[in-house]
Amino acid sequence: MLTSDKTIEKEVVKIISKTKHIRPARVRAKANLSQDFGFDPIDVVDIILELEKNFHITIPDEVPIDTVGDFINYLTTHTIQKVD
Repeated sequence: MLTSDKTIEKEVVKIISKTKHIRPARVRAKANLSQDFGFDPIDVVDIILELEKNFHITIPDEVPIDTVGDFINYLTTHTIQKVD
């Protein structure tokens, strides 16, 4: 799947905002999933599963994911990028 950084960021924001019905404008890269949005580990797993399905990748359990930016950074370095 060929994607750009902006496409990845938009998809991550969409999935995270949909998980707890948060306005997409509130979902910023530095936002901590548990502290800022009250996500529990199950919510994070749901996000991971949805991202894995959408991007056709596997995110290993040992990857530290605490912020929105952690998801974006992992996906931008582990998916095939399209040159913009």
